[in-house]
Amino acid sequence: MLGVQLYSVKDDLAAASLPRTLERLAGMGFTHAEPYDILGDTAGLARAAESAGLLLEAAHANLVTLDPARVLDAAAALGLGTVIVPWTDPEGIADRAGVQRLAAAINDQVEPAAARGIRLGYHNHDFEFATAIGGSSAWELLVEELDPRVILELDTFWASIGGGDVVEILGRLGDRIPYLHVKNEPADPGDPPFAGPDITGRLDAVLAAAPALDMPVVEIVVDDGDVYPVLERNARYFAGLVAR
Repeated sequence: MLGVQLYSVKDDLAAASLPRTLERLAGMGFTHAEPYDILGDTAGLARAAESAGLLLEAAHANLVTLDPARVLDAAAALGLGTVIVPWTDPEGIADRAGVQRLAAAINDQVEPAAARGIRLGYHNHDFEFATAIGGSSAWELLVEELDPRVILELDTFWASIGGGDVVEILGRLGDRIPYLHVKNEPADPGDPPFAGPDITGRLDAVLAAAPALDMPVVEIVVDDGDVYPVLERNARYFAGLVAR
């Protein structure tokens, strides 16, 4: 199984182009799509994914800032098993109390989601790891505060930028990490430096260190130029790893 985060192709997801875009991704070898907008046109997304032969297993949707009932209704309509909180305001988790508030807001939705057969998750960026609170990172504190039923989608690039050691994290918390956001690309000149161990060229070791991995999810953001050749290159690379 190999997923692709649809934010990678965000400029090609209008209703008229969505079916062609998903078909193109499926043609690269992706088996799953991870949407980031399940409320805009839920039925259209379901039709396009089915037509392209892409499965929808998990999606990014912020139950903390959106109407949780609407999010869970859309997730159920799409047959999703996991809804992942993709982002929080960095200033909101600058201290322990803020981390606890975020965790409580997510935890409050665990039971309503479970009643629909849906589990919740959290997706990191760099700032959760870069924010130090009493000798720990905000991310580590959040993991402690979250209901253990909340899964973690570890973005390997952003965790490394923020100072996390992704291989160490997977060895310690891998049973809570079924999804990894990945890309196998050399650093761009404008990329921030890794504050944690450099994972460039080590994605095979990263995937091998994930004991409960269900699926790597490729996310590529290209500010200028054509994203599709990069996605195709990454699809070949990661399909080769998951096929081993």
